[in-house]
Amino acid sequence: MTSLHGAVELRARSVLPALVALHITLIIASNYLVQLPFELWGFHTTWGAFTFPLIFVATDLTVRLLGEGPARRVIARVMLPALLASYVVSVLFHEGVFAGWAALGEFNMFVFRIALASFAAYVMGQWLDIAVFARLQRVRAWWVAPAASTVLGSLLDTVVFFSVAFYRSTDPFMAEHWVEIAAVDYATKLVISLLCFLPLYAVLLNALVKALKAPPPTPAAA
Repeated sequence: MTSLHGAVELRARSVLPALVALHITLIIASNYLVQLPFELWGFHTTWGAFTFPLIFVATDLTVRLLGEGPARRVIARVMLPALLASYVVSVLFHEGVFAGWAALGEFNMFVFRIALASFAAYVMGQWLDIAVFARLQRVRAWWVAPAASTVLGSLLDTVVFFSVAFYRSTDPFMAEHWVEIAAVDYATKLVISLLCFLPLYAVLLNALVKALKAPPPTPAAA
């Protein structure tokens, strides 16, 4: 029993590098997409609302399968690389247009604020998500922990991100509409998370539990 538990633990922890890469990819994509606003039913929001909730799915699965410690280690490993990568990608593709490599030679305060806001919002939002999920994961109904952690974590993440990134921004549109965009962004995240990503969490959880419990393949006899 001990050896089987150890094998499962080793296999589970081997996915940490993949989780780190997934978080960084989603953060970069979200920071790029948040620069692209659009109207949804007459309200202003951004395309980033459709990608960032996936990070909460990944974090909740990590807490459920590996525990709070590994989940926090993922966050710690992601923070600085994501900050740097977000700034570089957002400068190169500012407002959806490739600005050329020369753009990196000039400091862009607008993009830096987005990257810094993402850094602060990610750390605070994910830390809260982990804490809430860990406290509620023993509740019998499987959906309570991921739903509550996403609602609260996304709220903190959204408030921190938009206030740091766009309060008195040099972008006139974002400076004027950031509160509206933040509210619609949060509502959009909740709808997408609860209707789409919560079921996705359940599907992935079942699949990962089966995969982690499966015994490793034995080599064929010679």
